[in-house]
Amino acid sequence: MDIFEYKGRNKRGEIMQGTIESPNPAAVSAWLIAAGIAPIRIQVQESKFKGQPAWLRALQGGDSLSLRELLLFTRQMGTMVKAGVPMIEALAGIQKSTASQALVGVLRDIRADLERGVELSGAMARHPNFFNDYYVSMVKVGEGSGQLEEIFKRLHEQIDFEKHMSQKIKGALRYPTFVIVAISIAIAIMTLFVIPVFAQTYKGMHASLPTITLLLLAVSKFSVDYWWAVLAMIGSSFYAFKLFIDQPKGRYTWDKFKLRLPIMGSIIKKATLARFCRSFATASKSGVPLVQAFTLVSRVVDNAFFEERILLMRDGVERGESLLLTAQAAGIFTPLELQMISVGEDTGDVDGMLNQVADMYREEVEYEVSRLSESIEPILLAFMGVLVLILMLGVFLPVWQLGKVALVKH
Repeated sequence: MDIFEYKGRNKRGEIMQGTIESPNPAAVSAWLIAAGIAPIRIQVQESKFKGQPAWLRALQGGDSLSLRELLLFTRQMGTMVKAGVPMIEALAGIQKSTASQALVGVLRDIRADLERGVELSGAMARHPNFFNDYYVSMVKVGEGSGQLEEIFKRLHEQIDFEKHMSQKIKGALRYPTFVIVAISIAIAIMTLFVIPVFAQTYKGMHASLPTITLLLLAVSKFSVDYWWAVLAMIGSSFYAFKLFIDQPKGRYTWDKFKLRLPIMGSIIKKATLARFCRSFATASKSGVPLVQAFTLVSRVVDNAFFEERILLMRDGVERGESLLLTAQAAGIFTPLELQMISVGEDTGDVDGMLNQVADMYREEVEYEVSRLSESIEPILLAFMGVLVLILMLGVFLPVWQLGKVALVKH
């Protein structure tokens, strides 16, 4: 069924408009007349993403759901299942209430699949941009075990945890990004507008200039004369970098490098480990086989280096090794976490121990993000100090030398 936009007048002559799901315009017209509304216009509601290229739909979120939208959808599904609402009716209710045009289309397709006898997990699997393998597998486990309500509850907790970690990482990156952008703008202004003014002054001095000044003048002149080439180089660099990280080897190198960054590397590593521990504990507790859980979680952590380490752990478990031995071989856990995993294996509560590790990392990430400005300010100040020193020496050293010569002559 399609979503129709309608417009009409009621018995008092007032304009009434809205949307309704119906198999055809005739059914919409009949419904309006029965409600005492004279139809003026009835048309199929078109998605705002219709006809747009794939890259533009992706940019506007037309090909995926945000974590917030997925979190809300999962909570609604859990509530509907708990209330005993039939699945097709539950999806219809969510479809009417959601503000996401992308989700409306997906729910319509899922309902059509359910009406044809396809399972919910199978219908969701047809939309990998909206529901990843982890989500689909968890729903499949819920269908098989008859615990779909509990699965949606755990998925909600998992997505909420991921959303929280994602917000913390973005918050951590926001401050240094803002400072770097501000410094870049300041350098551009100095290079394009300030240094050329001093260049005209130096030209009238007819004196030999220091090497650092000559270098600054050369850079400034090139930037002014060939600004288009500078922009092209910057754009090409970003494009080349994107091509590099789109390749498996490039993405692995970049993800591994991020973990070694000062200050930020520690935050990224702990947030990634927290996501792994919570995702793996949720999957294992829900009844997903260990080997399959490792495979699914490796795709959730969003880091190629950790994905490789997790798959190595999976291979070890397949060979019959204990979880502790595979965790030690992976080389991504500290002795404290390894001890907690060991205790979990001995007591049969690995899920609980991994959840504790995830909570511990979550607290550490929150603490490090809260004091990030204190940690990064000395580095940024040192960088800005060196930059200002170079500019000051390059710009004012000739003036200082000229004044010194004038004093000697007098």
